[in-house]
Amino acid sequence: MTVPEMVRILRGPVLLGQCSLNAEETLVEHALRMGLSIPTNCTSGTCGTCLITLIKGDVPVDGELPPGLDEDYVEQGGRLGCIGKPTTAVDIDIRPPL
Repeated sequence: MTVPEMVRILRGPVLLGQCSLNAEETLVEHALRMGLSIPTNCTSGTCGTCLITLIKGDVPVDGELPPGLDEDYVEQGGRLGCIGKPTTAVDIDIRPPL
């Protein structure tokens, strides 16, 4: 029996929820399936409202960075929940990188 890959959302050490990975869904959509809300505004990667921290796993940042994300944040695990789609099991912290 294969164990499904999971998306886990935390706030610091506290697990807020988890659900099975769907590579077609954004992190915001995964959160909604868990009954959680990641704040969003533009839903296109422009404003940065949905900035979260990737702790473990892979949420690719493709090509040119969107206006809501900069290289420093990416290096610290910063990803945008409205456009970020996990490709592996991930743990994310709903707090942005400091």
